[in-house]
Amino acid sequence: MSASRKAFVEAMQAVDGVVLGKKMQVRLAFTALLAGGHLLIEDFPGVGKTILVQALAKVCGLTFQRLQFTSDLLPADILGAVVFERQKELFTFRPGPLFAQLVLADEVNRATPRTQSALLEALEEHRVTVDGRTYDLPEPFFVIATQNPAYQIGTYPLPESQLDRFLMRIELGYPNQKAERELLAGGDRRQLLKDLVPRLGSAVLSQCRRQAAGLHVADPLLDYLQELLKSSRESGFFQRGLSPRAGLALLAAARAWAWLGGVDFVRPEDLQAVFFAVAGHRLEAADGSASGPQLKQLLASVPLP
Repeated sequence: MSASRKAFVEAMQAVDGVVLGKKMQVRLAFTALLAGGHLLIEDFPGVGKTILVQALAKVCGLTFQRLQFTSDLLPADILGAVVFERQKELFTFRPGPLFAQLVLADEVNRATPRTQSALLEALEEHRVTVDGRTYDLPEPFFVIATQNPAYQIGTYPLPESQLDRFLMRIELGYPNQKAERELLAGGDRRQLLKDLVPRLGSAVLSQCRRQAAGLHVADPLLDYLQELLKSSRESGFFQRGLSPRAGLALLAAARAWAWLGGVDFVRPEDLQAVFFAVAGHRLEAADGSASGPQLKQLLASVPLP
């Protein structure tokens, strides 16, 4: 195992020690970071979403900002604004909290659609435009957004165009009985956060990303991916199928998942491991119900290469 991969795995294990009983979700979060995408966490308040994000930022050694989204939040509160400095007699740009390497957009669906849309350019282009001028965001740039269930009071549904900008969507859920007992007996998790030490940094993370992106993908696996995309469009399970961009997202996530597993090529099981997190928020069941059962049917209907 290379030194960079070892450091990345150790960082993931450190977060596992803080967020108990959620190894799958923690690995998916690190997979999104490694693949260069953004992550959406949807769940009830109090299940550990914020602790997960703060722990990830700490062990990765990235600059961190938390944005609490509310109904009165304005785009300038996120992006920054051009202000007049009287002493210098000129206009200067004051960056907003979005100018950090890891940004927690907490309860993003409590903001109005206008404010939500301010994130679109940042998520896709890693830059923002204010008063006609474009400003680059830091690299790496990773957004983890949390949202409450849509039926809760005071929420605005995220538009499909914005959902598509997130590489993955995951849920944490309640801990199992063993993890919950350990959580209750172990004291304040925020104290554990203070004890975490940075294990990566920007340079190591960039190196890890290059290694993951270079993993070999054989033609039979590409055939399998194309069959999944085709079946999502023609099976009748969903209102719309997966787009080519979703296919690229699946491939990037599968590469990152495989790299974390210590292999140098992408296998069908790597693609299947990330499929629900990458495809779930991009597909809506034809009957309007939750898409989970249809996703399972889709995977079962496409033969392995």
